[in-house]
Amino acid sequence: MDSFELNKIIAAILMVALLVIGIGKLSDIIFYVEKPKTPSYAVEVKQDVNVETAKSSEETEDKIDINSLMAMGDISTGEKVFKKCAACHSIVKGGKNNIGPALYNVVGRQIGSVSDYKYSKALSEYGKQWTFEELNGYLIKPAKWIKGTKMAFAGLRKEKDRASVILYLNQNSDNPLPLP
Repeated sequence: MDSFELNKIIAAILMVALLVIGIGKLSDIIFYVEKPKTPSYAVEVKQDVNVETAKSSEETEDKIDINSLMAMGDISTGEKVFKKCAACHSIVKGGKNNIGPALYNVVGRQIGSVSDYKYSKALSEYGKQWTFEELNGYLIKPAKWIKGTKMAFAGLRKEKDRASVILYLNQNSDNPLPLP
């Protein structure tokens, strides 16, 4: 096959491609349909929200039974789940800060109080202590619990995982707090 035959084959393929594209564009021009500016009919959706139910669901998120939650936890499971946290935090006594602050002695400590770590403004000004309840809420979704935190962790959805991590954090302390 010489180069002239090859040029004819390539030209035929290009011509077919242009023809298909051209027919598509031409059909859009011939069969133009103008979309209406307003819909011809509106679908009404009845939204029946009970205000008391909405408030009570928010309260249950805030006020969780920490006793039953902590009873679900297991320290060995907490050690396994903490491996997700170990990428950014150290848990050993005297451990250094990594991307996140060292978490040894974290339970009962003032939030944002590690002196040689640069916290986000939101955590520095939060003004509470890391209690079991605070840790639980924070571990669900950190960015939602303390808005403005720079911690980019998605959170722990499973209650057992959160309780186990909290028990593991409490164990890694000079003076572990008594369980609620």
